[in-house]
Amino acid sequence: MNVLIFESPDEATKAAFDIVMQRLETGLQTMGLATGSTPLKLYEKLRNTDTDVSHVTTVNLDEYVGLEPTDPQSYNYYMNEELFKYMNFAATYVPNGAVEDPEKECERYEEILKKNPVDLQILGMGPNGHIGFNEPGTSFDSVTHIAELTASTREANKRFFEKEEQVPTKAITMGISSILSAKEVLMLAFGESKAEAVRSMIDEPVTEGCPASVLQNHSNAVIILDKEAASKLERSK
Repeated sequence: MNVLIFESPDEATKAAFDIVMQRLETGLQTMGLATGSTPLKLYEKLRNTDTDVSHVTTVNLDEYVGLEPTDPQSYNYYMNEELFKYMNFAATYVPNGAVEDPEKECERYEEILKKNPVDLQILGMGPNGHIGFNEPGTSFDSVTHIAELTASTREANKRFFEKEEQVPTKAITMGISSILSAKEVLMLAFGESKAEAVRSMIDEPVTEGCPASVLQNHSNAVIILDKEAASKLERSK
């Protein structure tokens, strides 16, 4: 793990943007993308460039089960509004959470990942250490699957919905093994609410209790933090 700590989310995002741009300029072909609030500024920076990405395919980490791709709360909609409609990617893939057979969609998506090996995977993390929607206890050997969302994850995501009962209970997500197959991982974590998970990820042993800790085993993982997210690390004391 290469851990980089910055004063603010803006400075941290700028560092992440510089890494992404360097990879785009040196032959990146497939980029894995995340959703949520953490990468928003990164996507804003990307869409405001005139970078030609016609050779780049994107694959997203996850999608809620039960939401149509056109639903404003779906991750397909999020990606289109924040990035896809501004840039000329060769192809963009997001799991379809509205299919009749989500299990079959997991198999289809895993095949897409095999045909498009990820060069650079953008990751965020949940306050409980989840990556994608791989909640604590998920096997490190998991591939794309249907995840039951924990109460804490649904609580963290309810701000995006009008009513708490509208928050989906399941999602299709790349598995931890799927995520680890990326040649390079770029993890972003900002804010005090992530500090305990960041400490577990970096300072504690690798355990399925903190899915993000598996990045200790990745050969090329860059962790970009602001000082609040890094506040509980041994190195910051």
